[in-house]
Amino acid sequence: MALHSNDTDWIVQLNEPQSWEKWSIYRVPTHVTDNNRMAYRPLAVSFGPYHHGEEHLLPMEEHKHRALHRFLARSRKLFEHFLESLRGVVGDLMASYVALDSKWMDGDEGTVRRFLQLMITDGCFMLEILRYEAYRGNDYEPNDPIFSNYGMVYIMKHIRRDMLVLENQLPMQVLYRLVAAESNKTQDEDLINRLILNFCSPSTHAARMGKCLHVLDVVRNSLLHHVEKTNIPHEQDVGSEKIIQSAVELNYAGIRFEKSKTNSLRDISYARGVLRLPVIEVEDTTESMFLNLIAFERLHTGAGFEVTSYISFMDNIIANEQDVELLQTQGVIHNAIGDDKVVVELFRSLSKDVALDPESSLDAVRKSLKRYCQKPWIMWKANMVRTYFRNPRVIWSLIAAVFLFALTTIQTVYAVLSYNK
Repeated sequence: MALHSNDTDWIVQLNEPQSWEKWSIYRVPTHVTDNNRMAYRPLAVSFGPYHHGEEHLLPMEEHKHRALHRFLARSRKLFEHFLESLRGVVGDLMASYVALDSKWMDGDEGTVRRFLQLMITDGCFMLEILRYEAYRGNDYEPNDPIFSNYGMVYIMKHIRRDMLVLENQLPMQVLYRLVAAESNKTQDEDLINRLILNFCSPSTHAARMGKCLHVLDVVRNSLLHHVEKTNIPHEQDVGSEKIIQSAVELNYAGIRFEKSKTNSLRDISYARGVLRLPVIEVEDTTESMFLNLIAFERLHTGAGFEVTSYISFMDNIIANEQDVELLQTQGVIHNAIGDDKVVVELFRSLSKDVALDPESSLDAVRKSLKRYCQKPWIMWKANMVRTYFRNPRVIWSLIAAVFLFALTTIQTVYAVLSYNK
């Protein structure tokens, strides 16, 4: 049977590379942002096209252009030099953005130039921020509103927060190529990655990661650096519940908590009554960062679900302030917010509409914990501790009862011995 032209066009389209294969920067759907809309929007500075020109972000544009001129003067190269360095990959840069507005990609030379100008301006500003944090360069004036001690105290924390917003990302290819064009050397991905981690997440692991997609991807990879694990056989779930008990309840059952050897979110293990967890620092921007990491895993095909699974696991074991207090005592949680209830609400907010990946190693840890806690004698011990040892008054009453019983026993024995004598 002969094929019509419409049929052949459709077949050709199927054989063409899919546009979604190049996507890495996404607009977060409304049904995701409804719970906390501001967490997914930049508050101080825009990077890239999605939020460029928004009124509340316009004050930072002047500082971007100042940084661009300083970058060009220091490199002793013209703007056109950097423009040409990115022109060869402009198609890939545009393709990184999902549903990019037509004003950025109608194909004419003027539009291409405007898009590349945006990439270079934002990229140079980001590089100046990263380098100032790393090297504290002194070619800016001491009273500079951004690149100064004043900026470090009052401005940089907001820029750091905005650099981890999914809709506010720059393709990492922009930074790689700008630095290579500046130095006339080949791209050094690990140098840029280290600068990013030094600024955005100094406490995380700075292993060699090679090429990454954007700043958020660099931070995510650093949080999930490789951890050697033994193979855990797949096991059937224990009982009908998919959740595990809270930290305090696990502690009643005899499980101790310790810090993992690394801060990788993958480094969670359970063996011989000890649950080891990576240290997490909870501060003002923690919620926004994790919400955007979870959104990236939700939207980017093939990213995996490690961060999402970690949040789901932690939400299971943090039910109330007592769980937070216990984990703080063991050094697992560093609470920079101060209020334990806020930490509980934080994990509750992060875990909405997320689940533990059944293929992850965390699911095997969850099953091991459930199997331990459902042993009859462990359940009996946990119930005894919960009933008799939570309240100090009950403890003293129990001690008094035991003491009284001992005295009564001694008195009875003494009376029997006296009678026999």
